[in-house]
Amino acid sequence: MVSPQSASFQIDAAAVPAIRVAIAEIARAGYCEVGVRERLGLTDITELKWKGLPIYRAERLATRDVQAIAMELFLMQGDVAASELGLLLSPASVEALVSAGLLTIDPSKRVRANASLFPVADRLVFSDHAWHKLPHPGYTTVPRDQVMFVGDDSRWLARATVRRRVRSSLDLCTGSGVQAILAAAHSERVLAVDVNPRAVDCARLNAMISGATNMEVAAGDLFEPAGAGERFDLITANPPFVVSPVDEILFRDGGPSGEAVQRRIVAGLPNHLAPGGTAQVITELGEREGEGEPVIQRVREWLGGAPMDIYMLRLRTYSPGYYAVGHATREGDYGDYLDSVGAWAANLRAHGYRQVVLALIAFQWSDAPFDRVDEAQPPKRAAGAEIEAVFSRQRCKGSLGRVQRSGEIALSESRVLGSSIQGVASATLLGRAITIEHMLNAVEREILIRLEKPMDASELPELLKLDRSIVFAAIDSLRRSGLITDK
Repeated sequence: MVSPQSASFQIDAAAVPAIRVAIAEIARAGYCEVGVRERLGLTDITELKWKGLPIYRAERLATRDVQAIAMELFLMQGDVAASELGLLLSPASVEALVSAGLLTIDPSKRVRANASLFPVADRLVFSDHAWHKLPHPGYTTVPRDQVMFVGDDSRWLARATVRRRVRSSLDLCTGSGVQAILAAAHSERVLAVDVNPRAVDCARLNAMISGATNMEVAAGDLFEPAGAGERFDLITANPPFVVSPVDEILFRDGGPSGEAVQRRIVAGLPNHLAPGGTAQVITELGEREGEGEPVIQRVREWLGGAPMDIYMLRLRTYSPGYYAVGHATREGDYGDYLDSVGAWAANLRAHGYRQVVLALIAFQWSDAPFDRVDEAQPPKRAAGAEIEAVFSRQRCKGSLGRVQRSGEIALSESRVLGSSIQGVASATLLGRAITIEHMLNAVEREILIRLEKPMDASELPELLKLDRSIVFAAIDSLRRSGLITDK
């Protein structure tokens, strides 16, 4: 059997047409985001668990049709018989992928992919494998220059990105180029940048295969390839953000504080975001005890006084113990593993982090900058329009005309039995791509209940027997939360 290998991603342009044909054959097999989700019985593709591969194979891929073969080879990091591969790909496509180093056929006629092909929306994107410890590419630890696979954070950023037509887009820390390729569909020009030469090769391959002729890929340090004076209408970034005591993997480790790269990205936005443009970053941030609302305040400081609105969606929070266990190396014996857990936990303690927050952050220029933070579930479909709507609502001056609920609303209330402590009410607007739970005060709760049908805002103070300023402040808060709207 030949030695396992990883793809080089350095493909001759002359080979691209044949690789495109192979990609089309794979897509016709039902290999797409929806197809994978349905075949594996998932509500969303982000629910896929790599350690569950044996279960998926036994329960979902036992019938060896062309879709199962495609998933086994390009997603599950498995191997298939050359005879099975012939059901999926034409001989010319097999030859093209083997010649490009994307497939390997060993002497026993078993076939492995040297790179995974990740389904993202309606695209297929090459990158390095998600789980390096499987039999190929043959590593037990992740190489420093490994290209990040298309993970959950990549998908959530892609879904949350504002998708209006723009002149120019910039994707920093591009990796496989997935964000840049999606931006190319609604941009006149896209610049994708990565400091890792291997990632640059991978992004260029994906750009060529996808036909994104308006996409340029450059090696360099963040904004450096763009030049000092160039501004972009859309800037996206999925930087190395892990709060890490080690510096081992380019796409992962964000320095001991986790802020080594993301701080510089935010600090560079004032010099590179065009007026009317939007910047969107997915990242993790350590949160310290007793800082009030520290994360967004810290991000505001990184802007250096630039007048920008900041909207943050907090998607996940991790305790220090959970974070350390999840990232510690499992190489060596159990004692080595425990030492690694201790090192990761000690690093978090050294920075005073009581938890780590995974967040989507959006920026826009503003005459009267606001900060807004929402607790949210990750988006399961395109949510760019909802992100845009938040900026519009925050800037909108509400009227005292007729108001109504924005749609169906789930109202939840909690009570502390046997206590005089007042219960907490929350409201969630249903049918949205981003599920946000809004905490309500007593006045906001009553207004939502009263709005069974549209009514004049001026009627509510008398109806609730409350001061006009209190009621109108609650109406304004509900508007900004998107729970009510002017009729």
